[in-house]
Amino acid sequence: MTTHPTGMDLLRELGARSIPVVSRGRDFVFAQAISDVVAFLGLDEDVGPELTMPELAAKLDMVLAAAARYVAQVPDERLGDKLPGRDRAYRVLFHHIFNIADATISAMESGEPVNYEALTAPPPDDMQTVADIVAYGEEVRARVAGWWESGPKPDPVDTYYGPHPLHEIFERTVWHPAQHVRQLMLIHEMLGIETDGPLGDEDFRGLPLPEQVWDG
Repeated sequence: MTTHPTGMDLLRELGARSIPVVSRGRDFVFAQAISDVVAFLGLDEDVGPELTMPELAAKLDMVLAAAARYVAQVPDERLGDKLPGRDRAYRVLFHHIFNIADATISAMESGEPVNYEALTAPPPDDMQTVADIVAYGEEVRARVAGWWESGPKPDPVDTYYGPHPLHEIFERTVWHPAQHVRQLMLIHEMLGIETDGPLGDEDFRGLPLPEQVWDG
């Protein structure tokens, strides 16, 4: 949609301000939650999370740790390089991997809705080096661990696409950065870097990842 010449114009005509969406005529639903898509299409499918909350917490820690390792392997001078077919610099993607969990937990702790603008916020101006991004990633990883060990969590969670069960929101908070970690490993391949402890299919098992690595 973002690479289609009129794709974003079509979204604005529908009244949607972010992707992905599923539309039928003039009606649409945000596709961030598969349960919303299933209900919108009138399907009789069980699309709840496959993994338990503790399993998801372990997966997220694994993903964030891997992301920090992988980012650390990329030279500073390549941070301005763009993703294949996207007007998005590596620096922006690397920050985004960690910001997904950071923004989601910030919203839940403050009682505010999970906000699209916060989830897609660019890296701050003072985050210019690989070391800066890795330090941020380690802070987020520690924050996630503290949040997980803390008291009761909000359930359901209010988001910009409506209220959803905590379990469903947490699953998305795991698989979304996991998808970008898959992309990071391909970036290593393009740069001729041997990935430090690459994650494989078994590590991602149970997460509803897109089939194509460059989706999302």
